[in-house]
Order: sequence, then structure tokens, then C-alpha cells
Amino acid sequence: MRFDAVVFDNDGLLLDTEEAWTRAERTLFARRGRTFTLEHKRLLIGSSRAVAAAKLERWLDRPGEGEALMDELHELVMEEVLAGVEPRPGAVELLEALREAGVPVGLASNSSREFVERSLRVAGLLDGRFEVVVTADDVERPKPAPDLYLAACAALGAEPARAAALEDSPSGIAAAVAAGLFVVGVPYLPGMALEQASLQAASLADPEVFAALGLADGRAVAVG
Repeated sequence: MRFDAVVFDNDGLLLDTEEAWTRAERTLFARRGRTFTLEHKRLLIGSSRAVAAAKLERWLDRPGEGEALMDELHELVMEEVLAGVEPRPGAVELLEALREAGVPVGLASNSSREFVERSLRVAGLLDGRFEVVVTADDVERPKPAPDLYLAACAALGAEPARAAALEDSPSGIAAAVAAGLFVVGVPYLPGMALEQASLQAASLADPEVFAALGLADGRAVAVG
């Protein structure tokens, strides 16, 4: 089917900001004599600030310091992202194909607006390609609550049932499903199960993703 709007996640889906996050997380842990592991990464991907803060408190044995730890992590990742951010494979091509087909495109991220705008700017994508950008700063409840996707759809003038979401984490997929969108899951980490997704693909460059969004070879599929 053709969708009335498509909404991208940012971290790990549109942009490979997870490399910057990982470097920041390693530094945060190392400052406290701890080692940041792949298992920590799997459990943090897609987490809201509050959820991540609780996990960091537990892992670093710093009860009651979750907000301070998140503030420190934010400062670290804001610096790390300046080293460069690359779009994920197929992301730019898919974004351009959707825009050429006249499909409104939005971005819905659990990160702060400051970080989202900096990462988009560094990647060269803060150029009006998205009709709307909604961040954790703009809603009362971040993912896995549906608020971000409901806000994005409202701003794009699309009914959620006529919109699609692109996500890389279980938390993000849960949010999009709760909002009523069709969900394409593209896991950032190999082996991460995205069981709630309507479709799972290895990359945004997968022809299945284009076809699911009403596109073929980067062009709109004829409707008739």
C-alpha cells in the first residue's frame, strides 16, 4: 500500500549515532573503573532517559545518581558526535525516494532535540528533508509510549493507520505499534529480535523495505 506519511527513528536507524553513544558510554564507565560491554549496549538501545538512568545507577552502583549520570553522558555524546556521523545504509536513498514520491516524512526520536539537531547537522541532513522532527523534549512520555509517533502523525496530517514507522529497537517498535502504525524493523545489532515489527529487514536498502512503503527501485509504485 501507499502510506500517507513515513516516520523515521534517528539513532541507529537513520544515522549511525550509536558509535558516538558507545564511545561516550565507554568513557562514562571507565571513569568509574567499569567496562562497558555489548550486553550493556543491547539493553540500552532505544531506552528513554528515565529508563537508561535507572540502568546506569544499577550497573555503576550509583543509587540516586541516575540523572547526573545521564547529564554527564549527554555532555560526552554531544562532543563525540562532532567526530562525524554517517547515515545508515540505504537511509538517504530511501528518504529521497519517499520525498520524490510526494510522501510526507517525519523523524521521531527518544533523544533530546539538541542532540538530534546536532547529529542531523553533522550528517548533512538538517536541510528541510523532514517536514517534522519530534524529540523526547516535545512529549510527556517517550518511547515505548506511543506519544512521539502520535505527535509526528498529527503534525504530518496523517492518520496513524495510514502511516509507517522505521525503527531499530524493541522500544521504538513498541511505541509505533501502540500508536497504530505499520512498522518496518531494521535491527542495529545483529541478532536483536524485533518481533512486533510488521516487516523485518537487514538494511533500509533492502528492496522489501522499498516495496513495503509503496516504492520500487527508488520510485513510487503506480496506484490504480
